[in-house]
Amino acid sequence: MKKILIIEDEAAIRRVLKRILEQMDKTYAIEEAADGMEGIELIKQNDYDLVLCDIKMPKKDGIEVLEEAKKIKPETTFVMISGHGDIDTAVKTMHIGAFDYIPKPPDLNRLMTSVKNALEHKELVVENIQLKKKVSKKYEMIGESDKIKHIKEVIDKVAPTDARVLITGANGTGKELVAHWIHQKSQRSKGPMVEVNCAAIPSELIESVLFGHVKGSFTGAYKDKKGKFEQANGGTLFLDEVGDMSLSAQAKVLRALQENRINRVGSDKDIKVDVRVIAATNKDLKKEIAEGRFREDLYHRLAVILIKVPSLNERREDIPLLIEHFSKKIAQEQGIPVKNFSDKAIKLLQNYDWTGNIRELRNVVERLIILGGKEVSETDVKMFASK
Repeated sequence: MKKILIIEDEAAIRRVLKRILEQMDKTYAIEEAADGMEGIELIKQNDYDLVLCDIKMPKKDGIEVLEEAKKIKPETTFVMISGHGDIDTAVKTMHIGAFDYIPKPPDLNRLMTSVKNALEHKELVVENIQLKKKVSKKYEMIGESDKIKHIKEVIDKVAPTDARVLITGANGTGKELVAHWIHQKSQRSKGPMVEVNCAAIPSELIESVLFGHVKGSFTGAYKDKKGKFEQANGGTLFLDEVGDMSLSAQAKVLRALQENRINRVGSDKDIKVDVRVIAATNKDLKKEIAEGRFREDLYHRLAVILIKVPSLNERREDIPLLIEHFSKKIAQEQGIPVKNFSDKAIKLLQNYDWTGNIRELRNVVERLIILGGKEVSETDVKMFASK
């Protein structure tokens, strides 16, 4: 059932609008407000699929209502109702966030088309919000330990900026999650997040992958191809395992960071890019610098903000929360009931030496859910999760 609010100070026009809406669809739940103040109070108390709002009203005019409503509930869809002399003002309201405007007296076909399109638009907005929530849950950071709370605080501070971030930590600690959180909380969240695993790409191909190539630049280059920097334009480029990048590629990445320009392999044409770079590594880059395998100038470009992700052994107090999280997620993936872990089972898992960190814990939880009893016991842990 669609909920629609009519904010209009003229009772006769309210009646006409309501009658037209009821003729369109008898299932519409329609409410009325006689002025802007009343309209705002109703918007605070309810979630409307559509608001039809007059512009010239006592107490609060339509522009004030629109501006205030967008602060309270930004996803609310507005169609403005304008008198003949208010058309310019009505157009301005669309810059503020209105979906459409209808001149008075309302034309039946014009009104019906506008309402139909506005309601479809609202459905798309809701779908996008739900999709974003699903994406966010995929990269949710689980934990309430001091170390994880500190990382979340740093992310909240650095994400809205364009500062480059270097994330360090052992394999399986969740460096990728940190990178995704930074992107999702940034001003670039609507842009792409492009990931490159530098350790998985042969050294002779890394430059082509990062910067693209032109046709004929090397054997197998049958056509021009964009690299990861261009693909990430307007968004974020995540260089995972950056410590495994060749020195030649490092020099080109340094230039890209300094000048915001790149050259495709086989071309001397500059291409301007607008990319935020987040890097991650499990290596000690200062040691790599000392041994001549990593450029010091690139390190300082990447490490404007340093975030060290702790090992699971350093945050054992988070293990019960992680077990609960993985249990629900795995049960959903496998289509089986969620299993509880006994207190003794959890205590035993907290005392393990997690050399593989969170990745290893997830695998163990999955094994215990599949092989363990209705409630995962201490015996199940000893039998199926032995180290």
